[in-house]
Amino acid sequence: MQTSSDRHEYPAHWEADVVLRDGGTARVRPITVDDAERLVSFYEQVSDESKYYRFFAPYPRLSAKDVHRFTHHDFVDRVGLAATIGGEFIATVRYDRIGAGGAPASSPADEAEVAFLVQDAHQGRGVASALLEHIAAVARERGIRRFAAEVLPANTKMIKVFMDAGYTQKRSFEDGVVRLEFDLEPTDRSLAVQYAREHRAEARSVQRLLQPGSVAVVGTGRAPGGVGRSILGNLRDGGYTGRLHAVNKAFPEDQGDVDGVPARRSVRDIDGPVDLAVVTVPAEHVPEVVTECGEHGVQGLVVISAGYADSGPEGRERQRALVRQARSYGMRIIGPNAFGIINTSPRVRLNASLAPEMPRAGRIGLFAQSGAIGIALLSRLHRRGGGVTGVTGVSTFVSSGNRADVSGNDVLQYWYDDPDTDVALMYLESIGNPRKFTRLARRTAAVKPLVVVQGARHGGVAPQGHTVRATRLPHATVSALLRQAGVIRVDTITDLVDAGLLLARQPLPAGPRVAILGNSESLGVLTYDACLSEGLRPHPPLDLTTAASAQDFHAALSRALADDTCDAVVVTAIPTVGEGVAKDAALAEALRSAAAAVPGKPVLVVHVELGGLAEALSAAASTAPQAAVDTAARVTAGAGASWADAGTGPSAEGVTAVSPATGATAGTPAPDAPARVDGAADGQVPAEAVETPDGARLIPAYPAAERGVRALAQAVAYAQWRRDAADPGKVPEYDDIDEKGTAELIAGHLARGQGLALDADDICELLGRYGIHVHRALPAPTPDDAVTAARALGYPVALKATAPHLRHRADLGGVRLDLADEEQLRHAYAELTELFGKPQELRPVVQGMAPRGVDTVVRAVIDPAAGAVLSFGLAGAATQLLGDTAHRLIPVTDRDATSLVRSIRTAPLLFGWRGSAPVDTAALEELLLRVSRLVHDHPEVVSVTLEPVVVAPRGLSVLGATVRLAPPPARDDLGPRTLPAY
Repeated sequence: MQTSSDRHEYPAHWEADVVLRDGGTARVRPITVDDAERLVSFYEQVSDESKYYRFFAPYPRLSAKDVHRFTHHDFVDRVGLAATIGGEFIATVRYDRIGAGGAPASSPADEAEVAFLVQDAHQGRGVASALLEHIAAVARERGIRRFAAEVLPANTKMIKVFMDAGYTQKRSFEDGVVRLEFDLEPTDRSLAVQYAREHRAEARSVQRLLQPGSVAVVGTGRAPGGVGRSILGNLRDGGYTGRLHAVNKAFPEDQGDVDGVPARRSVRDIDGPVDLAVVTVPAEHVPEVVTECGEHGVQGLVVISAGYADSGPEGRERQRALVRQARSYGMRIIGPNAFGIINTSPRVRLNASLAPEMPRAGRIGLFAQSGAIGIALLSRLHRRGGGVTGVTGVSTFVSSGNRADVSGNDVLQYWYDDPDTDVALMYLESIGNPRKFTRLARRTAAVKPLVVVQGARHGGVAPQGHTVRATRLPHATVSALLRQAGVIRVDTITDLVDAGLLLARQPLPAGPRVAILGNSESLGVLTYDACLSEGLRPHPPLDLTTAASAQDFHAALSRALADDTCDAVVVTAIPTVGEGVAKDAALAEALRSAAAAVPGKPVLVVHVELGGLAEALSAAASTAPQAAVDTAARVTAGAGASWADAGTGPSAEGVTAVSPATGATAGTPAPDAPARVDGAADGQVPAEAVETPDGARLIPAYPAAERGVRALAQAVAYAQWRRDAADPGKVPEYDDIDEKGTAELIAGHLARGQGLALDADDICELLGRYGIHVHRALPAPTPDDAVTAARALGYPVALKATAPHLRHRADLGGVRLDLADEEQLRHAYAELTELFGKPQELRPVVQGMAPRGVDTVVRAVIDPAAGAVLSFGLAGAATQLLGDTAHRLIPVTDRDATSLVRSIRTAPLLFGWRGSAPVDTAALEELLLRVSRLVHDHPEVVSVTLEPVVVAPRGLSVLGATVRLAPPPARDDLGPRTLPAY
C-alpha cells in the first residue's frame, strides 16, 4: 500500500509490451496528465456506437472536465491505462475505487468500478482482454480484490471479455443494465485462459514472420555480393511465392529493378502492404529503417545487422532502443545479428537467410540461437547428419541471433500448432525464462518430440549479446527439470540430429527391449554392449553370418518384428567382398518390405562403410535416377553455408506426415505407411534420395552402433514419458496440514526482517504444522548439560558436533551414536573436545536415537528464474561426489514423488540391495509431498533442507532441518501477459 507521500509517483513498473491476438504488439502504460491531446485524438476516432456503449448515452466529444478526470490519477484509488501503438492510444481502461453504494472511496475499500473503450479499428485484436489482465494486476497491487462493471446488454463484445476472463463472478440485470462482479484472485481457469490467449497471440506473431505475403530486403546492394543482395537472391532462387521488393536509399531514382525484383529507395515507396522486412543495413542506419517500416505498417523484422549487444555495452543499449522502437509500432523482431529464417512449405517457400540453398521440405523444425550452429544443423540435415542418411527435411528454421525479442518460447508456441512440423530440434545457448520454457516444453512434448542441446552449459555465462535472468541452479539440475518436462536432452549437435531423424522417421518404441540382427558378429556385440550402456534390454545378437542373403535379412527382421518380447530392432550390416549393386538393392528392398509389414515398431540400421549399398538403401523406395553427389558442407565468407544440391526432384512435405484419419500420433508414421531404408557413407547423399509423395517411412542408418543406440534410448525414454504424462498423478490433500496457521506464523516471522533463517524451535513449529516432525536436539555446552539433555530425552542418545565444518560429516568423527548411559555420554563428550576443540567451537547437541535405516537428504529451493524445485538424494560424501541427486518442479504429484525416489543411481540401497532390509519408501514419498506442499502453499519459504532423514524399514526420522524465509521472488507467470522488458 502506498503512503500519502508516494501516492502520485508514476508507476513505471506497470509499463509493458503485449502481443495481441493477431500477432501484433502494443504497449500498455499508465495514463498521465501529459496525455490530454492523445486522449482527445483517440476519442475522436471512436465510433458513436462505441461511445454510446461506454457512456450509456450519446457522447460525441469529451469536455475539458472529462479530459481532466481521465488524465489525472492518483495511481491508487483512480488508475487509467492505455494501450498504444506508434505512441497513439488505441484503447483505454480505468478503475475507480468505490465503497458502499458505489460512492468513491479510498482504502480499505476493496472494490472498484472498471470501464473500457477500444478504438473500432482495433476491436477484435484482443486489446480489451490484455488490458483487463493488466488493470486487474494493478488493482491487486493496490489492495482491490473485486471489480464491478455495468454494461449495456447490446454490448456483447465487452460482456464476452468479462465472461471469458475466467474469474469467479456474479451477473445480474437491473434497470436495463447488465452488472458484472468478479473477484480478481487468479483461478485455475483464469490462468488457463491467460495461457491459451498467450499461446494464440505468440504463435500468430511467429506465423506472421514465417508466412509473409510480401517481403522487402532493406539494404540490397547495388552490385552483386554482399549480405542484402545475397538474401534477395536466396529468396528469389528459393521460389518465394509472395511479392518481393529490393530497397536501398542509394538506388538511382530511375532504377526499376534488381535482378528482376522491383527496386525502391524506401519502404515508403512500395505500393501495397509489406509483411516482413529483412534489414541488412549497418546498425547506425537501422533506426531510420525501423521508422520507415513502422509508418508503412510492416508487421515484423528480421535484423541481420550486427553491432548490437554482441559488440559490448554501447551495442547493448542500441539493442534495447531497437526493440523499444520496433514494439512501439507493433512489430516483432528476429535478431539482431540473426542468420535468418526459412519456411519450406510450398505455400510460402521463404528463404530469408544467408543459406544459399533452400533445404528440402520435411517435418523437422529447427531453432538455433547461433548462426554458426544453424549452418551446421542445416548442413548436417542436408547430408543426413554426417552418416545418418536419408531424406528427412526441414519445415521451418529460425536463427534468432541475439534473441532480443522473438525467442525459443515464441517458436515453440508456433510449432505446437504447426501441421507441417512433427519434430522440434533446438540449439539453445541461454534460456531467458526457464519457468515458461518448461511449461511450454511440457505441453509441446505431449504431442510431438522436442530435442534440445544447450551450449555454454559449463561456462556459467551466457554468450555476449544474450540478456537473460540468472539462475542459481546448476546445469545438471536444469537438465533434470527439462527432462521432467519431456524434453529430450542431448549433449552434442550430432546427437541432436541423430535423435531428431529417428523420431521423425520411426514410431515410438513400446519399451526398452531390443532385437539385434545382422551379418557381423562383432558389430552385433558392439551394439549389444551399447544397448546395455544406455539402459536398454537387448536380446542376444542374432548373427546371420557374412553369407547371409537379402532373403535371410528379410526373414530374420520379420521374425524379430513379430516377436512380442521385442520393442525395437537394430539391423547391423557390413559389406561383403564382391557385393554388387543388384545385391545392394535386394537387401534394401528386403529390409523395407519386412519393416512395412509391422509398422508399429522402430527399425534402424547400423552400418560400416557400405559403399555401393548406400545408394541402394537410399533408392529403395525411389524411382529417381541412381547417382550420388558429394554434399560436404562449406562455409562461404559473408554468405553463410553452402552445399551441393543433392535432391533436384520434386519433394513432398515430409516423410512422417500424419493423416488425421489414421489417428496416428504426431511424430509417428501412420500404421499403414510403407517403409523405406536410407543409408550412405559419411558426407554422401544420393541425388535421387528425395522424399516421396506417398509419405514413405524412412529407416535411418547410423555409421556407429553407439550413435544409433543412443538415439534409440532417447526415443525409449521419451515414449515412456509420454505414457506417464497421460496420467501425471495428483497432489494429495492431508487433513493435518494447517495452511492458514502456517501463513500467520510466517507473516509474524517476516515482520522481524526481510530474510530470516529460523532457529531450531521455530523450525519444529513451522514444519510440524505440515505434519513434518523433527527430532529434538538439545544444546550441550557442557558435559553436565549433555547429561541433563539425555535424561530429558531418554537413553540411548547421540552426541553430535554441529559446527559448520563438522555438521553432517560423520566420516570426520563428529558424531557418537548409541550412548546408553551417563558414563558413555561423558566419555564421548571428552573424546570430541579432545579431538576437535572447545565446546564453544564444536557446538555439541544431544539427540534421541532414531531407528537405523538409510540416510537421505530432502531439499527445496525457490529459484528466481526456474521456480520452486524439490531435490532428493542419499546423504554422504560419495553421493555429493557423484552428483547423484534427483529434482522435480514443485508442486510434486504422487507419481512425481514415486519417480523421484527411484531416479537416483543409488536407489537400490532403499530397496534391499545385497540382502539389506528394504526401507519405508511410502513414508519417504509422503515426506517429499509434504515438503512440496509447504513450499508451494507458502512461497515465502524460499529454502528447506532436511538432513539427515533416516528412512527405516518402518517410518522415518528427520534428524536435522534448516528453513529460510524471505519475500518470494516475483512470479511473472502469474501476472498479466507481457513481453520481456527492454
